[in-house]
Amino acid sequence: MDLVSILTIAVVSLYAAAAFAISSKLFDSAGPNPKVYLTFGSIALAGHSLLLSQNIFFQQTIDFSLINVLSLVAFIITISVTIISTRYRINLILPVVYAFSAALLTILAFVPADQHLVIDPSKFTLVMHISLALLSYGILVIATLYAFQVNFINYKLKSKKLTAVNHLPPLMQVEGQLFMLMLIGTNCLAISELVGFFFIDNFLAKETLHKTLLSITALSVYIAILWGHYRLGWRGHKVLSLSVVATFLLSLSYFGSRFVKEFLLS
Repeated sequence: MDLVSILTIAVVSLYAAAAFAISSKLFDSAGPNPKVYLTFGSIALAGHSLLLSQNIFFQQTIDFSLINVLSLVAFIITISVTIISTRYRINLILPVVYAFSAALLTILAFVPADQHLVIDPSKFTLVMHISLALLSYGILVIATLYAFQVNFINYKLKSKKLTAVNHLPPLMQVEGQLFMLMLIGTNCLAISELVGFFFIDNFLAKETLHKTLLSITALSVYIAILWGHYRLGWRGHKVLSLSVVATFLLSLSYFGSRFVKEFLLS
């Protein structure tokens, strides 16, 4: 067993331990112990960053293969949620994110890493476009998780099951953070699309047109959610449903065709 495999097993185990440390105490009177799950999560993130440095930097270039991109997105989401958790109570989201990262790394460990998408770091606009796209995706996925949390807290409050929300943040605080994250993510996505349109030659080429159309459609849905919230007062199930649709479209744009090309067809 090589060093990467050992490190992967360690990272997966630590993510799983962090998820269990939160979920097993989520509705206890004392609640989860932040020192325990943050220790597990932080060490897991350190190991995950080492895995990424080993896999992404490929012969003095950047390898944005689907496996590496998925791992990078999981890392961005996990480290962002972990940092947020040091200031705000997001105990409902944390175990989901940690468990997702553990499951994803487990699956990727069994996928042959023989497909590479090598990019020259000197191509600044292309690297900027991809970086902004991945950053916006991570932020918008977190915003969608926040939408689930808003609906969960709202449901528990309406059902008067107050003990279930003792260790969760106030509803209005979570809702405010949801739309702030969505605003930031939508702006990053819009800038990424503009960079691609003006500076990348094959952005509207036939082989990539479907990706562009899907991402622009997702961007339009996110803009509609923000407009609907700030102008028409949209919230609750409508925001959650539209967020799920937009995130699905964006996921399909970024990963759908690449999955078919790099794994099914190869």
